[in-house]
Amino acid sequence: MKIRKKYLPLLLGVAIAAGIFIGGKLNFSDDSDRLFSSNSKKDKLNRLIDYIDYEYVDDVNTDSIVDVTVNGILENLDPHSVYIPKEDMQRVTENMKGDFVGIGVSFYTYNDTITVIRAVHGGPSEKAGIVGGDRIIMADNEPIFGKDITNDEIIKKLKGPINSNVKLKVFRKGESELLDFTVKRDHIPIKSIDAAYMLSNTLGYIKINRFAESTYKEFKTALKNLQKIGATELVLDLRGNPGGFLTIAESIVDEFLEEDKLILFTKNKRGNIKKSFATKKGDFEKGKVYVLIDENSASASEIVAGALQDNDKGTIVGRRSYGKGLVQREMELGDGSAVRLTVSRYYTPTGRSIQRSYDHGNKDYYDDYFERLERGELLDPEKIQVADSLKFTTPKGKVVYGGGGIIPDVFVPLDTSMQNETLTFLQRRGFISYFVFEELDKNREAYQNLTRENFISDYEIDDEMVIAFQDYLNFKTKANITFVAYNDEVKLYIKATLANQLFGNGAFEEVINQDDIMIDEVLELNSAN
Repeated sequence: MKIRKKYLPLLLGVAIAAGIFIGGKLNFSDDSDRLFSSNSKKDKLNRLIDYIDYEYVDDVNTDSIVDVTVNGILENLDPHSVYIPKEDMQRVTENMKGDFVGIGVSFYTYNDTITVIRAVHGGPSEKAGIVGGDRIIMADNEPIFGKDITNDEIIKKLKGPINSNVKLKVFRKGESELLDFTVKRDHIPIKSIDAAYMLSNTLGYIKINRFAESTYKEFKTALKNLQKIGATELVLDLRGNPGGFLTIAESIVDEFLEEDKLILFTKNKRGNIKKSFATKKGDFEKGKVYVLIDENSASASEIVAGALQDNDKGTIVGRRSYGKGLVQREMELGDGSAVRLTVSRYYTPTGRSIQRSYDHGNKDYYDDYFERLERGELLDPEKIQVADSLKFTTPKGKVVYGGGGIIPDVFVPLDTSMQNETLTFLQRRGFISYFVFEELDKNREAYQNLTRENFISDYEIDDEMVIAFQDYLNFKTKANITFVAYNDEVKLYIKATLANQLFGNGAFEEVINQDDIMIDEVLELNSAN
């Protein structure tokens, strides 16, 4: 059959369109006999969303339906496979990257106004002359105060491209007019090392709050600085650390283990095993190390504790850790959102998995803390449930257990005096921080001549300030709170919070650790050896 020339362009166009359509449907991992078949499970979801989009009686945001569907699917896998919506990706990425571009201030939205708590040391705002107590009124001639402006909107105005300038108008007490500052935006670190200082002449202390991209570099710097001033022993505080990047945990473990010691191995669904070994680059292979863990130390924290425990390196001190032995990989979903999907399990060098069971669902899994509390495990090591079938032995003959967290070598019970429910609530809700800020803001000059060292070692919170805090709380909460039973604990938290707002850089931890029973236990262990 002959085709007239005038129809050739039309037929060619149809052929190209058909090719594009078919090509869009191809999955090159499929077998040839399935190439044109449909996936009924995927089709079902797609059809349902299309029906809602085109036929449902009311207008519906199908994006939100997709989000709910994705979350529902992941909840049926394991507790740690999670969905990250598009709007949360930047915040999550910055947190794990370890920095962002901004002006470098910590602040409160105080009485509807951005109020600087402290300018980041060495950051752009400090260089420009901004100090604690300053109220930032305008950014690039736009007001950033008032009840209608949100923290997200404020942060968006203060962030921007690297090396770009932002013009700020600032109210400062004692000044008759607003002050003008031009601040050049720069990389602002999100610190993962909360504190690094000496507990004694030879015993250093480093607290890590998460394992981000920048953590190993921060840790290495802190360790070298402590070694320069005499640290031959180290306390590594991983309490409350929820984890992070596996490779960062491996790098930190490598600092303590000799070359070719096994750090961990992972196994995926196909049974593929990947082992990680220490290299010769470690700077603390000969030093004594104590690792502090608690029921909120998870994932990468447990990798560190488990690797050192199984290699008979150092002493694990505290309470049984969280029990997360699953490894996630972040995968983009094409619209700016992502999923962190569990892709393997990890095992400590002796071969134990420390992942606790999630067979009874996510709610039961996350309620495990309350179950531990109720059966007395946080106060008595004899109440820790172990299974003989999950017993392992380290090279030097120490018995360790799998099946749900790292059990410490030296148990330290929960300090019930410091874990008073009222104090914990007040700290988490920010009441202590707000009160301290107001007290400090009344007379900052009174603290100007105090050095960090003198404040931490000598400054005392008096009873009048505790009473003032009590009155502040009763006014704010309309409650009837008294601190008779734990007056000293309240003083300690007020002092630590004041130290943080004045000095930052681990001052809070230095104060709090002065009355920390786990630190006291380490000091006793260290002096006895």
